[in-house]
Amino acid sequence: MEVEQTALPGIGLRHDFTTRAGQRVGVVSHRTGRRDLVIYDEDDPDRACQTVKLNDEEADALVELLGAPRIVQRLNQLHQQVEGLVSVQLPIPPGSPYAGRPMGEARVRTRTGASIVAVVRGGRVFASPGPDFVFHEGDVVVVVGSEDSTAEVADILANG
Repeated sequence: MEVEQTALPGIGLRHDFTTRAGQRVGVVSHRTGRRDLVIYDEDDPDRACQTVKLNDEEADALVELLGAPRIVQRLNQLHQQVEGLVSVQLPIPPGSPYAGRPMGEARVRTRTGASIVAVVRGGRVFASPGPDFVFHEGDVVVVVGSEDSTAEVADILANG
C-alpha cells in the first residue's frame, strides 16, 4: 500500500492512502500533537467529508485497537508457517531487576535466542523496540521464540 506524505506549512504533516475499496483516508498530525482522522469525499478526493479530532489518549486508543490485533494476527500467521515458534506476553513484574533499565541490558536475544517484538504499556504498543527502550514495571513484553527460549525470557525478566 502506498502512503502519501504531504507537508502542511504551519500545521504539520498529512498522511493519506486509498483503501482497496477506493475510499481515501488520511491522518493530519498537527505540530501541537493533535491528530485528525480524515475521510475524503469519494467524488472529490480533495474534499474532506468527515474529520475526527483526536487527543493523545484517543489517538493511542485507536492505535491500540488497530495495531495490537494486527501484530497478533501477523504472529499467528507466522506460527502457522514455522513449526515450534511461539509468542508469549510476559509482564515486567514488581521487583523485576529490569524495571527502569534499558531492554538491551537484559541481553534477551543473546542469552536465549528469543526476540522481543513489542512492548505494551498502558494500552500503547511499542513495536520493535530498540535496545535503549526502558522497561517499566507493568509493561507487557511480547516475545517470539521456541517454548524453551520464551520460558527463559520469563525467568530473566522476573529474576535477572
